[in-house]
Amino acid sequence: MKYIILIGDGMADNPIGSLGNRTPLEAALTPNLDSIASSGTFGLFATVPKGYPPGSDVANLSILGYDPARYYSGRSPLEAASIGVKLEASDVAFRCNMVTLADKGNVTIMDDYSAGHISTQDAALLIKTLDADEELRAMGVRFYTGTSYRHLMVWEHGKDKLRTTPPHDISDKAIEPHLPSGDGAEALLRLMKRSQDILKDHPTNKARIVAGKKPATSIWLWGQGRAPKMPTMKDRFGVSGAMISAVDLMKGIGIYAGLEILKVPGVTGYLDTNYKGKAEYALESLKKGDFVCVHVEAPDEAGHNGNLKDKLIAIEDFDREIVGRVLKGIAATGEPYRIAALCDHPTPVELKTHTSDPVPFVMASSLGAALVSSGVKAHYCEREAKQTGVFLSESTAFIEALFGVKAAV
Repeated sequence: MKYIILIGDGMADNPIGSLGNRTPLEAALTPNLDSIASSGTFGLFATVPKGYPPGSDVANLSILGYDPARYYSGRSPLEAASIGVKLEASDVAFRCNMVTLADKGNVTIMDDYSAGHISTQDAALLIKTLDADEELRAMGVRFYTGTSYRHLMVWEHGKDKLRTTPPHDISDKAIEPHLPSGDGAEALLRLMKRSQDILKDHPTNKARIVAGKKPATSIWLWGQGRAPKMPTMKDRFGVSGAMISAVDLMKGIGIYAGLEILKVPGVTGYLDTNYKGKAEYALESLKKGDFVCVHVEAPDEAGHNGNLKDKLIAIEDFDREIVGRVLKGIAATGEPYRIAALCDHPTPVELKTHTSDPVPFVMASSLGAALVSSGVKAHYCEREAKQTGVFLSESTAFIEALFGVKAAV
């Protein structure tokens, strides 16, 4: 049996007036997701347990069956694993965003949480300069290049009980109420201020301004934590497999889960990502493994940008280029399989941030009903998922339903 999970990050949303009070999922054309919904299991899954922030880290741990109450220790340690940074017991990892801050009246606002979706090439030059700064090194920190605007800072003998805020949660808002607070906050604020002094006149930022691009005016530190201890998917379910994603968070979760991280050329985490390559690599990986998880970031990024047009495009691209290609490809092999598709959390375009509402999921087996619509016609969306009455409330429920067994550990 082959097992497949397809994740369209942040696809779920709220009803939008310009769409006739429909959500983007209701308005989008998703024939492949609809076919699974019409012939398999269709319902809602609470990916974010009560008391936890609706982050992609918590939600995707739940999707893979790792109860956040037991395994969650922060977002950044997972990303550190992806970058290849080994954390010592005394190390605290932080997500280090490249952001654009701007003065508006008498306040400083989060103008862009991604510094204009800065390229990895440009960001690497800025990170290299920060890491070489003697004043920053004297504070016991090191910087590591990630992807695009997403990078890593490791603080030796650092503090991890601070309160920090994801920058994508405060787009266009004043930053002061959301600056780090608590034990160790003074050091983080010094780090961020020093980064602003360094980045202000950096040649890379000057070139970006000339080219009409947003400069990275500051780092933003958040998502801190220490290295977690997690059993592998092999230990828990007896399966081996692969993770495919453009973002370090998902790669890091995959590494801790004992999955092979497949490097697909041309993946970007946005609308221009190599969808076809992701689907092809997924199908190829199933020739030797039992399981593959494919994650697509584009709908989430569109939601954070408040761009409804891009979100609709991203949803339809996910359905056509990922779900459709994988369905067709796995069916052609003649192998028995179970396939599931869902989003990790909603990212409403009108809010530009995550919410903790349950998300619609679909799941079907080649050994059950055919994966073509041949009965009650269903449309993959929040409203119809709720109407089914199927609701998974436990963090391990989704993965255990896919594999058909309880987790071993």
